[in-house]
Amino acid sequence: MAAEEISKPPSLPPYPEMIWSAIAALNETGGSNKTSISKYIESKHGDLPAGHTALLAHHLNRMTDTGELMFLKNNYMKPDPSAPPRRGRGRPPKPKDPLAPPADLAPARPRGRPPKDPNAPPKPVKPKATTAGSGKPRGRPRKMARPTRGITGTPTATSAVPMTTGSGRPRGRPPKVKAAAMTEVSVQN
Repeated sequence: MAAEEISKPPSLPPYPEMIWSAIAALNETGGSNKTSISKYIESKHGDLPAGHTALLAHHLNRMTDTGELMFLKNNYMKPDPSAPPRRGRGRPPKPKDPLAPPADLAPARPRGRPPKDPNAPPKPVKPKATTAGSGKPRGRPRKMARPTRGITGTPTATSAVPMTTGSGRPRGRPPKVKAAAMTEVSVQN
């Protein structure tokens, strides 16, 4: 048994302890960064586990979250007990006023439009206001036929009639001429 204990490497102290000792020993004014803490631990405790960098990062983050360490400008340092707590960037949160218990508050109104009261008297119907218009019908006027000039230069009576669908020329793009018809025309010439 004694031989087994001698060959076994000495156990490492917990990571938070090693981190505290590294920061205290380095004693840098702006705090110590992760690489300097890692190098100090490697030099002090030579035999480290394979995942040393991941373990160190995990413990540094956990210690920062719990408030044991302060992370400022990529450096870790011991928090100053007399310093006010540091606030993040952006707008500060609103102060929370202590309210009475929620039972005292009025019940929340249901969503949507409230239902009509069946006992309420009907509203009087308002008469529609007629516009004192010029007597013209509303909207766009009908399309009229193109005026044709007679011999005297006055438009004929057909110009006042609205345009109908059969005006001679079909609407839209004309159909494409087939290639067979084109070759017949070129042969005849």
